[in-house]
Amino acid sequence: MANAINWFEIPAVNFDRAKKFYSAVFDADLHVEDLMGVKMAFLPADNKSVGGAVCSGEGYKPSMDGAKLYLNGGEDLNHPLSRVESAGGKVVMPKTKISDEIGYFAIFVDTEGNQVAFHSPR
Repeated sequence: MANAINWFEIPAVNFDRAKKFYSAVFDADLHVEDLMGVKMAFLPADNKSVGGAVCSGEGYKPSMDGAKLYLNGGEDLNHPLSRVESAGGKVVMPKTKISDEIGYFAIFVDTEGNQVAFHSPR
């Protein structure tokens, strides 16, 4: 098994606001589809990596509780983290070193109230 995770979904109440937030944070256009009544904005990923989307529909409820999702912050998570607050989110833990081997992480709350994190080697 290459990865324990192969897909994730970030719940959104206000789909357009959440799409705009993640588009700004990742500095990318997010492809949007409506699949089985769920609006989805796909986050950047190549064919060999774990994929995910911002999702809005019945049963999708943002939360500060539960599992924490660590998004790829690239080589240095300062880049996407620097766009969080201007896009409407809130940084709740700044870039913090875990170890030389593991790298760094930071935690933020998105526009929908989800607590999410970034991880990067630098």
